[in-house]
Amino acid sequence: MSDPAQAEAKASSPGAVRPNSELLNQMEAIGGLEAAACYGCKKCSNGCPLSFAMDLHPYQVVRYVQFGLWERLKGCHTIWVCASCHTCVTRCPNQVDLPRLMDHLKQMVIAEGAPVAESRTLLFHRLFLDEVLKRGRVFEGGLMGRYVLKTGGPFGKEAKQNAALGWQMFKRGRIKLIPQGNKDRRWLKALKRATKGGS
Repeated sequence: MSDPAQAEAKASSPGAVRPNSELLNQMEAIGGLEAAACYGCKKCSNGCPLSFAMDLHPYQVVRYVQFGLWERLKGCHTIWVCASCHTCVTRCPNQVDLPRLMDHLKQMVIAEGAPVAESRTLLFHRLFLDEVLKRGRVFEGGLMGRYVLKTGGPFGKEAKQNAALGWQMFKRGRIKLIPQGNKDRRWLKALKRATKGGS
């Protein structure tokens, strides 16, 4: 399969967009990502709680995939801002799985080694997955502690705000001070093997 960036370069000309199906075919080959089913009703964008922070509306991301505009997609903030709340999926009349589409676009950006528009989101993503691989579940205290240390440091303004919020959550029993393990670790071992390319 050819590179989506090369396909876009061949298809592009000044002042015009020539649709190229390479990226769309690549997405739909994954299974369950029927981006071609989108007809632009914009219900996803109208219902998205984070559209105010996006440089492309969710429906535009799908449209760019349909047109094969990879170079424009990989530098956008939207794919990193998406919270995967699935509001868009529940509103979509054709059930286009936008959060899953966004996840695959993120993985493509990382695999290509391209600059990430929201580097903190990528850091949080990696720390979250490290927590899951370590104990099979997320320990919020450890996750946020590592995140704060890698961003503003333990004495920054953001760290103090997070500490105050964390204390309130602890008092309400929403977070624990000690991480909990997972009794059934067979699936976790299988997951670790899969991340290392094992069977």
